[in-house]
Amino acid sequence: MEIELKLLVRPQDVALLRELPLLQQYAAGPVRELQMFDTYFDTAGHQLKAAGAGLRVRRVDGNHVQTLKAGGDASAGLHRRYEWESSVPGEQPDLAALRALVDRKAPWSKLLRTSSIASSLAPIFQSKVTRTLWDLRLPGGDRIEFALDVGKLECGDEAVPVSELELELVSGNAIHLFDLALAIHETTPMQIGTLSKAERGYALCHPHPAMATGALPVQMAKRSNVEQAFKAIAFGCLTQVQANAEGVVRGYNAESLHQLRVGLRRLRAALDVFKDIVQLPADLQLDLDWLANELGNARDWDVLAGSTLPLLSNDVQAAGPLLDVTHAALDIARDAHLGAAAAVNSPRYTRMMLSLGRWMFGNGWRDPGKGKGKGRLDAPVPAFASKVLRRAHKRLKRRGRALAQGDPETRHRARIAAKKARYATELFASLYRGKQLRPFLKALTALQDELGKANDAAVAERLLGHMENQRQDLAGAIARVRGALAERAVGGDRRLRALWKRYAAVKPPR
Repeated sequence: MEIELKLLVRPQDVALLRELPLLQQYAAGPVRELQMFDTYFDTAGHQLKAAGAGLRVRRVDGNHVQTLKAGGDASAGLHRRYEWESSVPGEQPDLAALRALVDRKAPWSKLLRTSSIASSLAPIFQSKVTRTLWDLRLPGGDRIEFALDVGKLECGDEAVPVSELELELVSGNAIHLFDLALAIHETTPMQIGTLSKAERGYALCHPHPAMATGALPVQMAKRSNVEQAFKAIAFGCLTQVQANAEGVVRGYNAESLHQLRVGLRRLRAALDVFKDIVQLPADLQLDLDWLANELGNARDWDVLAGSTLPLLSNDVQAAGPLLDVTHAALDIARDAHLGAAAAVNSPRYTRMMLSLGRWMFGNGWRDPGKGKGKGRLDAPVPAFASKVLRRAHKRLKRRGRALAQGDPETRHRARIAAKKARYATELFASLYRGKQLRPFLKALTALQDELGKANDAAVAERLLGHMENQRQDLAGAIARVRGALAERAVGGDRRLRALWKRYAAVKPPR
């Protein structure tokens, strides 16, 4: 399996990277420069891409090598993929040679034997890259290939530049890739590379707006231990965060920002669930809090403009005031997105993601003196999960009994408890049968959603106050919108009490 850390480099920093002192300090051989010409192959329907595979033929120094990459995963910039290589006589791939390399039990073996693959493979796009290569040996003995790629991807008349650094683990511990990247990042700011060249090439041939990536269900076996469960959850959260970064930075996409925040909140919820066993270093906790705060303002304005205000279309007597306020909210949201994009594009974000990756892949909670619950990491996860859900359910019931009072602070406390209970339930959902889980999760979700609407209304009131301070010309329109929000709140209290009764009647899965 190929294990590499991919980082994006600004073109103006390429010369600086070439002169890094650590390249001379850790050099295990002379620097090499290769001119690489790659052609990527697939069918017209992109069957290889759909199967999570990429096939290329590379020409370098007059020789041709075909490579099939497939499967694996990518998290915090670390790409782990299965890889098969063989020499070929020319520009075309040799599927028979690849079939001989791939285990017949692997899903890609069957793919290579599909008649449509064999009969309709064709070039899709090309890359032309100058690779500067250093072989490094770190003090602990780890061997790393340091590859600086500069060039371009081409699809027809379209092209995009390539300027990236790949740190490939030849032998040793993968966490030292993160150590090396963090050391480089101190002097040469970089960004996490989430996409392979193949993925970028397909996107060049068939461009589309950045799509938001939601949370994938966490799958864990009942025989898993607590540590395995935490890692499965946390890696899923990191993957969701990083998958949405591009949409936030370059697309200013509201849904990408929302899903990035969801991944971040799920990670923070997981750290809360496992807090007696796994403790995040204080500096990383501060970074998570910083990012949540940087993204929160833009999300609040998105919700106001895209969700809360549209609900009032039948409540505000005249359409004009509501439209005026909505347009003003959209303007402010766009400015807030610039701030969110700057945060995700910043050196601090890259350092945070690399540090989280290092902590996760290195099982940092097991370091001497780090964490008080190391003895419970090997405990079976089902009993742990049941305890977590019972505790979350009791906390929510305790806070929910006071909802009849109807004051904002009570609703806020109940909303936080409902959110934690829902996240915990979803994180451990794969451990329970559907008939145990569905009624509880359905009632909990409905309750949390209604509490969320009440919170959105409270946030809307705060944001409208801010808007009024900036836009005195909208004072009359804002007053009408506030009045409509107040009227809707009365009906919301009734719905909230009904949903609370429904939730109080169900039991958590066990």
